[in-house]
Amino acid sequence: MGEREPRTRPDLELIPAYRPGRSVSSSGAKHERTYKLSSNENPFPPLPGVVERAVAASAGINRYPDAACGDLVRQLAKYLDVPESHIATGTGSVGVTQQLLQATAQPGDEVLFAWRSFEAYPVLTQIAGADSVRVPLTARAVHDLDAMAAAITPRTRLVFVCNPNNPTGTIVRRAELERFLDRVPSDVLVVLDEAYIEFVRDDDYPDGIEMYRNRPNVCVLRTFSKAFGLAGLRIGFAVAHEPVTEVLRKTAVPFGVTQFAQDAAVASLESVGPMLERVAALVSERDRVTAALTAQGWTVPPSHANFVWLATHERTTAFTRACEDEGILVRAFDGEGVRVSIGEQAANDRFLLAAERFRTETAG
Repeated sequence: MGEREPRTRPDLELIPAYRPGRSVSSSGAKHERTYKLSSNENPFPPLPGVVERAVAASAGINRYPDAACGDLVRQLAKYLDVPESHIATGTGSVGVTQQLLQATAQPGDEVLFAWRSFEAYPVLTQIAGADSVRVPLTARAVHDLDAMAAAITPRTRLVFVCNPNNPTGTIVRRAELERFLDRVPSDVLVVLDEAYIEFVRDDDYPDGIEMYRNRPNVCVLRTFSKAFGLAGLRIGFAVAHEPVTEVLRKTAVPFGVTQFAQDAAVASLESVGPMLERVAALVSERDRVTAALTAQGWTVPPSHANFVWLATHERTTAFTRACEDEGILVRAFDGEGVRVSIGEQAANDRFLLAAERFRTETAG
């Protein structure tokens, strides 16, 4: 009898792999220096005290980390003014997203989200065996909450609202989100994914923490990867009522959040002031880049995150290559557009040069 391969789930063959932003080492770019603006990373180094705290944690790598992330949870509870029991941690907000799907969705269930939105949603939904329901964004690249509410069925178990939306940077505002939440059945969990909340400057933005307080079916996702600059340590968290956080702890990978990450996150919370100063600098750069692109003739949706979105459609591949020729790596979504992270000023200037040259060379 011939040997056979171990049997795995056949449906996994249909799942597209999550595509991270390209790395400098894999780009093949010929420029003297290549800037990576493809992963929405914070270009600033770790906040004061973070490296020292993480290095100190290395003395205990022969021990397992605190599975409950106790110190971090206590600090987060104070920072957000929520009960400790309402916080659940994970390996980045993506890790918590997977925990949420495992806790709520089974084969035959539906998971609803806008599209285009965070590309991990359909991948993780399919891994969970559930069905994705994608509701197109409006012409302004914003969540169509009326259409999303209308798409909810008895099979819907989970709804994602990415606010600000990745990759378009747009937001839904307070009144429209409240109307939407009022229409969602109480047994359907709504996840407000707020990975980029620190970059928002719109007074009408609905803070998810305030939304969740009197809504047991609302869960808020946040991360230390973006504004706090801990992308390499993979630590995020959810804020929700106890029935939700209890199941999130059950679906978490045991000891998944390292002690390095926990201690670095605590140290980051002790440097909120410097974090906000850095975020303000990135917001200023975001606005400068947006204004320059608009002056060049691009249509740029108002971004409330640390990136901008260009709907390049059929020119996406050509634009991506043009940027790479200038030593800039951007995140391409074939046939749709490109997302460009806001980096250091030199990187942003180089990108603006590439964008201007592309428009000039392809005019007419």
